[in-house]
Amino acid sequence: MTPDPRRHAPATLRNREAILAVLKDVLAPQMAQGGLLLEIASGSGEHAAFMAPQLAPLRWQPSDYEAEALPSIDAHARDSGAVTIRPALQLDVTAAAWPLAACDALLCCNMIHIAPWAAAEGLFAGAAAIMSGDAPLILYGPFRRDGVHTAPSNADFDAGLQQRDPRWGVRCLDSEVTPLAQAHGFVQDRIIAMPANNLIVLFRKP
Repeated sequence: MTPDPRRHAPATLRNREAILAVLKDVLAPQMAQGGLLLEIASGSGEHAAFMAPQLAPLRWQPSDYEAEALPSIDAHARDSGAVTIRPALQLDVTAAAWPLAACDALLCCNMIHIAPWAAAEGLFAGAAAIMSGDAPLILYGPFRRDGVHTAPSNADFDAGLQQRDPRWGVRCLDSEVTPLAQAHGFVQDRIIAMPANNLIVLFRKP
């Protein structure tokens, strides 16, 4: 028998409803127009499979740095029955050119803290090259505020990340992420508190 390629990430089951509620609000114009959302670091593909059918006719382009993740993403997409999910792309955010010419929105969940800082730099540089016209860039995950963790659990999580790889870590929204976004022409629109001491941070490309 052919092995099941689907991966499973327990966190997606815990956070998907809360993230979806925000996306329905933020992406209402893109949904009405049938625009294209690029998901960076799609991982298992479970977010796309759950959310895309409920955001139609918005088209969903999943992607991931790891080629090994793509079969899982595509398998979950097939199981969802959604016709709006495109085949997954391998995408390295630090690459000089991305394999997509334009998108109307970008979603990135839980990536910039589980990657070197160069990934955050590449994310905003690449997004700036393919986004325009008030397009939203949506980041989800834990952040420090004014250099301070928002909860003891986030501090513990950060310490664990840095033990695994000293280049990883929970980023400071105010002194690191927002200035980086601004350097690439994005403006911060909203900060939305989410369950489990996470945030959604909405940037726009005017």
